[in-house]
Amino acid sequence: MIRIRELGGRILGREGSGIADLAQSQIPNPKSLVISGASSGIGLALARHYLKCGAVVAAFARRGDLLQKLAAEFPGKVYCYTLDVRDAPAIQAAATDFMSHVGVPDIVIANAGVSRGTLTEYAEDEEVFQNIMDINVLGMVKTFQPFHAAMREAKQGTLVGIASVAGFRGLPGSGAYSASKAAAMSYLESLRVELHGSGVKVVTICPGYIKTPMTDINTYPMPFILEADEAARRMARAIERGASFSVVPWQMGLTGWLLKRLPNWIYDPVFSKAPHKSRDHQ
Repeated sequence: MIRIRELGGRILGREGSGIADLAQSQIPNPKSLVISGASSGIGLALARHYLKCGAVVAAFARRGDLLQKLAAEFPGKVYCYTLDVRDAPAIQAAATDFMSHVGVPDIVIANAGVSRGTLTEYAEDEEVFQNIMDINVLGMVKTFQPFHAAMREAKQGTLVGIASVAGFRGLPGSGAYSASKAAAMSYLESLRVELHGSGVKVVTICPGYIKTPMTDINTYPMPFILEADEAARRMARAIERGASFSVVPWQMGLTGWLLKRLPNWIYDPVFSKAPHKSRDHQ
């Protein structure tokens, strides 16, 4: 169900410029955006960043009460849509409603995602694998789909997918999450190539460790961790510059570049001893 209420590439590179395309033209300040997973964490930080810049935001999330808090903070600027990104008809209805009020959005950010420790040896984890892939990958597809044709017709706009450095290599205990983020990166690359020359940009952002409820449960060291507001500022800068691929913070881009080049005979024994994400937490 949906409840609608209108409340008025490459890994190394400069943060924000992306890794492969430092010379792309800048994107003007957006007037309207769609952000999934906007009730907390990175999505909430991005929503607040753009709202403070004067944009109107369509906020998608399952927790409607938290969306209402955001709307109260920015009266008349937030369209709240309580939905699950696995529900394609709900997203289609939300997209139709939002575009009927503000037109084709300048930016659509597919941010909604979940992370949970998983192990193949447990049969009960099969459902967890399915849910993570459905939300982190197919949820991204379903978020973009209702806006795709309108953006192509307008010959402008930006589709932004939030992936993760966890997708650079498979991490022990995070098979579902790593696989989903690797799949998201490949999907976004395919989409970018499909839309090349159309006027619609596709931006892949790979966060490292960002201080959010998702990382608050981690008990292991998280190098180069950023506050969510600072991470949002850097991500917005990458989007503004039209970067095709950007890692935030840049230090994790360097780390990822190195990890991708480690031969398996080094990577496997070293990372087999890495700490696992708990299977007990979402």
